[in-house]
Amino acid sequence: MSALLWAALLFLLANAFACLGRAILGPTLPDRILAANVIGTKTVVILVLLGVVLNQVIWLDVALVYGLLSLTVSLVVGRLMETGRLPGPEAEP
Repeated sequence: MSALLWAALLFLLANAFACLGRAILGPTLPDRILAANVIGTKTVVILVLLGVVLNQVIWLDVALVYGLLSLTVSLVVGRLMETGRLPGPEAEP
């Protein structure tokens, strides 16, 4: 069971790096924001799986705090795009 969880951790980590490429090379700002949200979600899942594999509850607490921070950042960025303080897709070439 532990080997399967480690394999899932490595698979999610590889996918997070693929999303990092989309966040850097994304053609529009919403693509980059979505890629950052996906990376945040994958990070929360990786932290939870790490807590299960290592049998340490502290990783679950870290995952919870990270998830709340990721949600807050997503809401702030969405609000900034809505008010026009952060240029949206129409402002890009």
